[in-house]
Amino acid sequence: MTTAHRPATLTGGSVAPGALSRPSGTFAMVAADQRDSLRTMMAERAGTGGEAVPDRRLTDFKLAVAWELGPHASALLIDRDYGYDRVTAAGVLPASCAPLLAVDLLDQRPGGPVEDTALDTSVDLAAVAADGTRGLKLLVIWRRDEHRERRVALARRFTDLCRTAGLASVLEPVARPTREEEAAGTFRLNDAVVEAARELGPTRPSLYKCQVPSGGRGSVGELAAEAARIDAALDVPWVVLSQGVAAADFPRAVEAACRAGASGFLAGRALWTAALDAEDPVAALRGPCAERLRQLGDLVDRHGRPWWESSAARTGDAS
Repeated sequence: MTTAHRPATLTGGSVAPGALSRPSGTFAMVAADQRDSLRTMMAERAGTGGEAVPDRRLTDFKLAVAWELGPHASALLIDRDYGYDRVTAAGVLPASCAPLLAVDLLDQRPGGPVEDTALDTSVDLAAVAADGTRGLKLLVIWRRDEHRERRVALARRFTDLCRTAGLASVLEPVARPTREEEAAGTFRLNDAVVEAARELGPTRPSLYKCQVPSGGRGSVGELAAEAARIDAALDVPWVVLSQGVAAADFPRAVEAACRAGASGFLAGRALWTAALDAEDPVAALRGPCAERLRQLGDLVDRHGRPWWESSAARTGDAS
């Protein structure tokens, strides 16, 4: 593929996500930016309260994830609270795995889901770029409520900030029901994911990260048909996350999404959760978890759409 087919920017000026991709133009990225949710997972397995899990355990686990899974990933997503400084200072990641920094402030009660997010404007973007960071990620909790315009503005502010800093922007809208939808049982995940994509995709992130349709339940054909609706709503490259998808279902879900136009995944729980239950977490990460990641990488190479074939890339400015 010539340089002319791999634009430096996407439509609207977004930084191209090539620094986060595999040579194939697809993405096999590991998410290790969980904060209180990871503490809760560790506490549940230990049979203790969340406060009993010290910060050091979160940081040490994420450092192990970086060491063991980084060589098989195209990017590693991590947060400043637990691990970013140690990963970058120690030069843990190989050149083939790009550091990706979460810049979302989470409104989350201990043991509960993230209710809302904000953009962490205290991050020194020049400093993180000097550390080798190649992109930033923002989580946005999307609902059909009165705050939709605010969330679009937040997403646009984020993508503008990344563009100015010369960093790739990874926007992660997660669709959730309103209280009324939850009480009435009227929330339909697949419809909400598509609606969120139509609403937030025009903010032009370098890469759009979204939920797997149907929670990953169904045949490849059924899931691909639903994922095609997401693809039709977006004209930027997109990947799927693994939250809410059973680990056994995730490879099928990734294949289905890629067959429908996705370019890969940015996942955490489906890759490293098994290590939390292992007697030797490092050995589990190095063995079965790394093998799972390698297999998923091969899968996205076979079925994923190279990022430069997205409609935004095809109409972007060539470098």
